[in-house]
Amino acid sequence: MLMNTKIVFARFLAIIVLVIPGLMAMKGFLMMKDALFLYYAEHGNDLISPGFQWLSFFGGLVLFVAGMSFLGGWILFRDRKRNYVGPRFRSKKQPEQVETPGSSS
Repeated sequence: MLMNTKIVFARFLAIIVLVIPGLMAMKGFLMMKDALFLYYAEHGNDLISPGFQWLSFFGGLVLFVAGMSFLGGWILFRDRKRNYVGPRFRSKKQPEQVETPGSSS
């Protein structure tokens, strides 16, 4: 019973580690979308001059890129382990040094 609890907890922890970057990417996308939408929505109001929310947009861009980079890297790591990737994305292995007879290091 104890072993089964450890496996369930480990899988739950792995899902949480993947959900947090996904939520970060989602929040970043929504921040960028809102900055663009508010900028275009203010063009219809003659009483104010439209201004773009640069801080919100770049903050959202950072969150989006960070979250998607983590998720993309995790997927690439998993697929390399299972040998699902094409030759372009395979990890480069270091060639082994072959010792020749009579050479001393």
